[in-house]
Amino acid sequence: MNNLSGKAIDFPTVAGRWFLGALFVYTGLEKGLDPVSFLKLVRQYDLVQSPFLLNSIAGTLPWFEVFCGALLLAGIAVRGTALTLAGMLIPFTAAVWHRAAVLQGAQAIPFCAVKFDCGCGTGEEFICRKLLENAGLILLALWLLAGRGRMLALRYSLSAGTEPSSSGGRSAATP
Repeated sequence: MNNLSGKAIDFPTVAGRWFLGALFVYTGLEKGLDPVSFLKLVRQYDLVQSPFLLNSIAGTLPWFEVFCGALLLAGIAVRGTALTLAGMLIPFTAAVWHRAAVLQGAQAIPFCAVKFDCGCGTGEEFICRKLLENAGLILLALWLLAGRGRMLALRYSLSAGTEPSSSGGRSAATP
């Protein structure tokens, strides 16, 4: 693979990295700046009964999302951050699906007609749209986990001569 084709592949991935990072910064700030509202939404999932754990989740999770988003925007620890975000998105998506199934059964409406605020920081949404959105975000995180998206990464700007190449991120100048 020559350098030109490697860079052509990396541009969409960098855009995806920036999109995912910006999304997590935005939604994390939405939740983090109003922790009481986020606490009420977390409580609706009925996954944790301890007030200490509920408060800990509501107080720290949004800021952890902001931190992960900032790492992706800067291009620091892209693969580890992508793994972390996929690891958060997968069980959260399952919890959203479960809550939607419970609401669907209680309201006796079609599954895709279920609409609620899932606590994502984007307000009330139809569940089928939210599940498709989360599936796309999971796929994007897994794509970044594959090792792409290193172009325009701060990690490589901090140490001269270590720009990623097609040989797995190591430059020819590195022994």
